Amino acid sequence: MAVYWWVFATIIAVLALLATILAIAVVAPRLGRSRQARALKAARESFHRHREWLEARFLTLASQSGTPRGLRWADCDFEDDVAFAREPGSGRLRALVGVTVKFEPVEGGEMEAVEAVHNSKAATVLFRLDGPEWEPDCRAYFNLNPSQMLEHFSHELKQVDTPS
Repeated sequence: MAVYWWVFATIIAVLALLATILAIAVVAPRLGRSRQARALKAARESFHRHREWLEARFLTLASQSGTPRGLRWADCDFEDDVAFAREPGSGRLRALVGVTVKFEPVEGGEMEAVEAVHNSKAATVLFRLDGPEWEPDCRAYFNLNPSQMLEHFSHELKQVDTPS
C-alpha cells in the first residue's frame, strides 16, 4: 500500500512540473511582447515630446556637416508621420521622418550657377534611440521616403508599427 502512495505522489509531482513548464512556455512570450510594447510606447512618447528639439538638432548637425559640398542648408520641412523600426541584430529603435530640404549655394562656390540647387529635395531623416535619449543622425537619405527606406534597408531595419 505504501508503494502506491509514492507512485501516486510521483505522478502528481510530474504532472505539476509539466503544467508549470507549459504555463511558462505560453505565458513568458506574452510577457515579453507586453514589455516590448510598453517600451515602444514609452519611446514613441519620448520622441514626440522631444521632436521639436530633435528636428532643430538635426538641422544644426546637417548644416555643419559640409555636405553636400558647395551648398548651405536653407530649410528643412519635416512631415508629421513617423515610422518606427528596429535594427534586427541589436534591437535598437529608430524613427524615420520624411523631410523636404532646400539648399542655397555658397557664395563664390561652383554651385552658384546651377539652377537646380533651389529645387526642393525629398529625403528621410533617421533618429536613433541607443540609450534613454533620442539623437538625430546627421544624414539625410535623399530620394527615399520612409517606406522606401524601410524597403531599401530591409536587412538593417524592420518596421515595428505603422506610421503615426
